[in-house]
Amino acid sequence: MRSIVRTTFSCIAAFAAVLVATSAVQAQSTWEKIHDTGTLRMGVTQAPPWYSKNPETGEWDSGLIVSIGQSMAEELEVELEVVEVTWATAIAALQADKIDMMFLDATPKRAIVVDYPFQPLLYISLAVLARDDLDVERWEDLNKPEVSIAVPQASSMDAFLTRTVPNADIQRFPDNGASLAAFQSGRVDAVSLFHPPLLAARKKFGAGKIVIPTPAFSSPSSIAVRREADKTFRDWVSHTIFYYYETGRTQRWYEQFLADFGLDPKASPVIQRELLFAK
Repeated sequence: MRSIVRTTFSCIAAFAAVLVATSAVQAQSTWEKIHDTGTLRMGVTQAPPWYSKNPETGEWDSGLIVSIGQSMAEELEVELEVVEVTWATAIAALQADKIDMMFLDATPKRAIVVDYPFQPLLYISLAVLARDDLDVERWEDLNKPEVSIAVPQASSMDAFLTRTVPNADIQRFPDNGASLAAFQSGRVDAVSLFHPPLLAARKKFGAGKIVIPTPAFSSPSSIAVRREADKTFRDWVSHTIFYYYETGRTQRWYEQFLADFGLDPKASPVIQRELLFAK
């Protein structure tokens, strides 16, 4: 009988020890884990100009967010580990502790389940890829019945064009790809999207010009982190990206990628909002 009791107590003690150890692991914050493991894990997905994977080496060695991630790891004196995800799985990867951060727009819905720094990382502006001979500097230049513009249907871009250039021939398509295809085939005079996808499209098409018409319509973008009680990592990310932005490093990294990608930074829209009004 005593043997059974001792065995029972031993099992209970062992189970309790496992629970304590598990709780300790679960209670470890992102900040603590980064320093314990010596690794900062960042989600990546093939999406120039943010992330770009070298097809020859298989390495994620270029892109604005890659540069930012590498710099952050250096600041923390740890290694950067890139983890391939998709835009659709990035939130789940954060929640499951597969990654520590991911470049994602700070939408109200996303902010329900993950945390965001107080400072935006950068600003992306609504732009147009237009025919080279189309005279466009202001949105009003497009507000004419003879100007046709492609846009993804029921998107925020569609809503903006409907409100801003109601007299234009706005042609709505299922998605970005179909809208770009309409421009490439010459069915429309311009296509309107937030400017980053237009950079790759302009390079692929070899024609057209990218313009951010004034008054500029810009949207902030940011870095998502895991929601947890300890806000040390989130606050550090906030201060760090603010420093990078205000000192011009974010814009310079972006321009470096554009140059490496074969694009003229001076002919490409900026991501530092204040520079839009400094021209």
